[in-house]
Order: sequence, then structure tokens, then C-alpha cells
Amino acid sequence: MNEIASSGLLGTTTALRLSVRDLRVSFTDDAGSDVVDEVSFDVAAGEVLGLVGESGSGKTTVALALLGHARRGLTITSGRVLIDGRDLLSVSSRELRILRGSKVAYVPQDPGSALNPTLRVGTQLEEAMKAHPGAVADIESRIDELFEQVHLPTHTGILQRYPHQLSGGQQQRVMLAMAFSCRPGLIVMDEPTTGLDVTTQRHVLDTVRNLCSTYGVAAVYVSHDLAVVSELVSSVAIMYSGRIVELGRTERVFGEPVHPYTRGLLAAVPSPDRSEVLKGIEGQPPRPGHRPKGCNFAPRCQMRVAQCVEAPPLVSVSLRDVRCWRAGETASLGTVASEAIPVRDVSGATILDVANLSANYGRNEVLHNISFRVPADSCVAVVGESGSGKTTLARTIVGLHSNSTGNIEFGGATLASGMKHRTKEELRRIQYIFQSPYNSLNPRKTVGQIISQPLEHFFDFTRAERDDRISAALRDASLSDEFIYRHPHELSGGERQRVAIARALVVDPELLVCDEITSALDVSVQAAIVELLRRLQSERQLAMIFITHNLALVRSIAQSVVVLAEGTVVESGLVEDVLERPQHAYTMRLMADIPKTLAIRS
Repeated sequence: MNEIASSGLLGTTTALRLSVRDLRVSFTDDAGSDVVDEVSFDVAAGEVLGLVGESGSGKTTVALALLGHARRGLTITSGRVLIDGRDLLSVSSRELRILRGSKVAYVPQDPGSALNPTLRVGTQLEEAMKAHPGAVADIESRIDELFEQVHLPTHTGILQRYPHQLSGGQQQRVMLAMAFSCRPGLIVMDEPTTGLDVTTQRHVLDTVRNLCSTYGVAAVYVSHDLAVVSELVSSVAIMYSGRIVELGRTERVFGEPVHPYTRGLLAAVPSPDRSEVLKGIEGQPPRPGHRPKGCNFAPRCQMRVAQCVEAPPLVSVSLRDVRCWRAGETASLGTVASEAIPVRDVSGATILDVANLSANYGRNEVLHNISFRVPADSCVAVVGESGSGKTTLARTIVGLHSNSTGNIEFGGATLASGMKHRTKEELRRIQYIFQSPYNSLNPRKTVGQIISQPLEHFFDFTRAERDDRISAALRDASLSDEFIYRHPHELSGGERQRVAIARALVVDPELLVCDEITSALDVSVQAAIVELLRRLQSERQLAMIFITHNLALVRSIAQSVVVLAEGTVVESGLVEDVLERPQHAYTMRLMADIPKTLAIRS
């Protein structure tokens, strides 16, 4: 393969569990157009390899190919996937079914969709082991052993519950137990911590690390979260446009990145320790199957040269493999530079004052006497674990949840509980941006129609005035007028979220409530959205409530922070005070659980 494999940087050959060679996955109806090509790497027993890259880079396609599977419309056209020396791509369909689960197991991104909602958890675990006779001698004892290892005690009755009765973290631990149940040699994990709060994420990562070490299992961990990957994996493969562009030991790749794409990704990672400007990578990655000629990354690269019209080979530089013509020069650049965000004064007049707010679902009180203030032209972050009440708080403030008591004062006037009791002007001045742009945008309407809808509701504009407003809102959201006639399914996740922001901006709000709007975005797109919001906050004198479970993001967007635990404010204050000198044990634990990337920025 290359010097890295032979020198053992990706695992010693004596304990090699997984060896991938020249993997290629193409479109079924066009074998000449590939989605993944020239992918090779090794993983030793007990080690974890991270597959990192933006959406569309080919990570999941490679992950599924490790199980001998390709999604509809794709075909594995060449290459080898050797697990303990056996090539999964050369066995029969019957043999492959036996090997899946016993030799190679898969942990999906969304356990809620992967688990059968009609079967109890215990039944599904038993089925997984019974599907491979002889793999487990005593199923009951094996379940007890697995649940102890994933920290789900059986005495709590979890085995008798249905998946919907478990939290997201519990569901993911059940999936891990199921994947390790038959003691496979390889575990493939596809974004298993996406959407989880930092504490649950920490528990899942620790579980993965301990299980791989205990059973000597090789693992491939697919993720777009570089901070998570840096704490778990021993080696990392950076993918772009279906090819590996940098491959080596994690501490080297993240600590001293060589490829411009790797450097761009690291510059977009928020720091939990410093307030830094996040730098997204300009442009869009090519669509699968539409790889540009020459260097794939050249159209977005700030370091491109004339030679980039030719495809660079994979070469060994600074103890890692890099696909870049300028690898020798970039190897000497060292760490990724960062720019500090100037401290802003947040002592201005209060625009939103929440006092003694409580909220109920039926008779169950989920928010308890919440009080905090949002100064004009500032951003207040609301953080906490899943189930802490963050989204309920946001919905109550904007009037989507009306079963509440207490006082919400906006602009000096008390807001009624519930949208139907508020004036049209009050509704216009507070706008809500939902977590999922895939669900919040009408798929049957064009972008222009989506943005026009609130204008038609709040204003009596002429058609020309509406068109001008729509264009201005799109420009503010860093989108061109070309998007007006597109439908949501034609847009990337980041573009959809920008449309959702434009829809909120078009009515000139004074307060934006952003509910986990970056949780499912690539790190580069996340950086671009956060910097967009920071710019809009300054230009439009906007106040914002930014709800997130990603505490590292808080320093790059907010001036104040409110920490929620079980529906109660346990700590609040300036970001620097709360994150650097937390007083409550809950806040201390959240800070300790934040994954920290190995890259050191200066």
C-alpha cells in the first residue's frame, strides 16, 4: 500500500484485523462514474480508525462496503475488504449473510430507526445472537455481560422495554451491545453520537473504546465531528470527493495537518477554551460521481497552483499519506492559526426578560421557575443535556407552547402565553429557526415561495416590494437570487438552513431563537452558519437565543450562557465566567465531557 502500512503506523501486521485495498464503488448504470475510488487502509485489533469528511465525501459508502453492501444505484466494482484475511467481497451471498453479525457488525447513526419499535429490547438482542448459532453458548449470561459493559443494568427492566421507552443514549448503547454480542472482528460505526448531548456522547465513546480494547475488535468510526474523532481513534483517514486525501496517526494528522482540506476542517472546529472566529471552507464539495479533473479540492483550495490541473498521487510526507502536490511545503506550516473574537459589552438595555417561568406537559411540570435576561444586540446561549428543557423553553418563549405560568416581557411589554393570544406585531418581532431544515421547509414550495409566505402574512407589500425583500434576505444569508426557483430537495443541508435563516430575517425581527440549528451540519458548514449569525447580529442589531448541546460552540457565538438541568437554571452568567470558572457540579461535568480536538491553534 504505502510506507505507512508497512511501518505499522496503522497497526502492526501481526495483529491486523481489517485490510482494505483499492476499493472502488461506482454507479450501477455507469461503471465509469465512481463515488469512491482508490481507498486503502489497515486497522489492527483493538484499534479504531476514523473516517472523516464533509457530507458527500464517501464516508458512509466506504463504511457500507466494509459489510459487502452498496446502497441502491451503486455497485462495488473492485477492491478487497479482508477481515482476518478473508475477503468479504469474494464470498457468496449466503456466506456474506453469515459473516454479517458474526465477523463484521454495524452500528447506525439513528438507533431509533434501526431498532424494531414493536419488539422489546431483550427480544431483539436474543434474535441477533440466535441468528448465528454457536456464536454464543449462553445467551442470557451474554446479555448480562454486555449490559454491564455498556452500563445498562438489567435490573432496571430495560430488557422488557420497547425502544421508544429509552433515551437516545440508551438506544445507542443497546445497538452497541447488539453489535458486540457475537464477538465480531470488525465494528463499523456510522455517526453513532450525532445529536447526543456531550455527557451521553462521552459515555458512548468510553463504551466503544473499552469494548474494542476488551475484545480486540478493529473498528471504523465514521464522523464529521473532528473533536469526537480525535479523542477516540488511533488513526484517521480524511476523505474528500470519494478519495482519501490524508491518512495517518491521529496525533500527527490533527496536530500537524498537511493537506489544505484537513487544515480547513480544523480551522472550522470550535474551541471550548478560547473565543475564536470559525472559518468555513469556501465553496461546495462536488456531488458524488462528479469529481472534477485534476486535484479534487483545487476549486476550493486557497493554495492551488498550476500543477493542480493534474491529479496528485498519494505520497508519504511527515509520517502520513497525503494526496497534494504541495504536501512538502504545507508539512512545514505547523498548527492551524486562529483569530480571537473581540470581547463585546453586553450591559445594554434588556429586550427579553423571562421571570419565574414554569411550563407543563399535562400535569407534569418540565420547567421550574426559569429566570434570565437577554440584552439587546447580544446572544444568550442555553445549554444542557437532552431532556433538560432547552427546546420547551424556546417554544414557550415564542408562543408555540402555551401551558405555562410566569412572566415573559419583550421590549417592555408582557407577552401572552401562546401565539394565538399575541398580536401580529409581537409575532413578527420574535422569529424561530427550527433544528431541522429538512422538516421545517415545505418540500412542495420553491425557496422564493417559502420566504415570501411570512411577508404576505405580516405586510401588505406589492409584488415588487416582496421580491426586493426576498433578494435582500437571501443576500444576508449568503445565498444568491438563483436559489429563488429551487426546491428544498435541490439544496444541501447548509443551504437549507440558510434558507430557514433568510425566512426568519425577511420580516425584520428583533429576536432570533435558534434551536440546535447546527446539530446535524458538517463542521465546515457549522462554522459558516455561526459566522453568518454573528455577522447578522452585528449588522442588524439582533438579539439571539442560541440553544445547543455543543458547549464548544458557545464561545464563538454567545456573550452570556444559561445552563439548564432537569428544567431548572443551575448556573448563568457571562460565557467566560461560566465556562472557565463553573460553580455548579453539573456545569463542571458538562465541561469535562466536551471532546477536545488534538489540533493546537495559535
